[in-house]
Amino acid sequence: MEKILVTGAAGFIGHHLSKLLVENDYEVVGIDNINDYYDQKLKLARLEDMSINTSQIDYNVPLQGKIKFVKLDLQDRENIFKLFNEEKFDYVVNLAAQAGVRYSLENPQSYIDNNITGFLSILEACRNYPVKHLVYASSSSVYGLSEEIPFSTSSHTDHPLAMYAASKKANEMMAHSYSHLFNIPSTGLRFFTVYGPWGRPDMALHIFTKAIVEDKEFEVFNNGNMSRDFTYVGDIVESIKRLVPKAPKANTPKFDASKPDPSLSSAPYQIFNIGNNSPVALMDYVRAVEKALGKKGKIVYKPLQPGDVPRTYANVESLFEYIDFKPSTKVEDGIQAFVDKYLELDS
Repeated sequence: MEKILVTGAAGFIGHHLSKLLVENDYEVVGIDNINDYYDQKLKLARLEDMSINTSQIDYNVPLQGKIKFVKLDLQDRENIFKLFNEEKFDYVVNLAAQAGVRYSLENPQSYIDNNITGFLSILEACRNYPVKHLVYASSSSVYGLSEEIPFSTSSHTDHPLAMYAASKKANEMMAHSYSHLFNIPSTGLRFFTVYGPWGRPDMALHIFTKAIVEDKEFEVFNNGNMSRDFTYVGDIVESIKRLVPKAPKANTPKFDASKPDPSLSSAPYQIFNIGNNSPVALMDYVRAVEKALGKKGKIVYKPLQPGDVPRTYANVESLFEYIDFKPSTKVEDGIQAFVDKYLELDS
């Protein structure tokens, strides 16, 4: 049985991934600092869903449920190193991060601390206690000002619109340097608007659903003229599961240094978009939420917000070919699954 570390295991994607990996016979160790960026009760409920006794959680004290869980902060390099030394991980999936584009305008320091300093701890741990493959979360936000649609990993990403995007771009550059210098096989995943059951309260789907249930107004930005490559969380974690054992090798495919492709390298390094490859108009998304709840929403239209982009669309052909899997969940089905879980947790 191979052992895998999932950071951000109490988070949205980390929770789903941890459960899937256990079902596929991995030994999973999950860590999370359970910060208060959003309601900690949701994070604890996710852990309880994995049979972790959350009343016993204490810092750096392992608890066993369906996974082994340790409350630990990535910035705590001493205890991160201790964990790597004790557990001897085969793989690492780094999903722990300070999320949120708009919040990065209010608290940029949090993105440096969590997304850059925290990620450096993981890279240093992988350097000192080598693993077969490091998979880490990047973001579609790195495309920034680019209007080249669909977004391609071969495009340059030098114009981020917010500190969140800049921190994720930095993660990709940091990973490349460690792959080059220390031969750490690494794969960065640029996520495109992940949604589904157990989703974060700061995400659009949760905000829309909560407002409609409570008969309150909610804001739709750019006057509704937006589209997103919404990707169901079940399809996301299936993709990650398939990707974990497929570590990149040096110079495969061959890297041309005279015409460098940003997604490739002579080092064991690669970047993939991970999305649905099928953008959905935001207003269609809202209507699907209304249909799932059987109730109309009270929409307040607002202009485009700083740091936002009007459209995302992922070119994901390279990932589909690499893992032989293509997302298939319809938006209506994914939204219904979220609404069902939301109503269950809210009852």
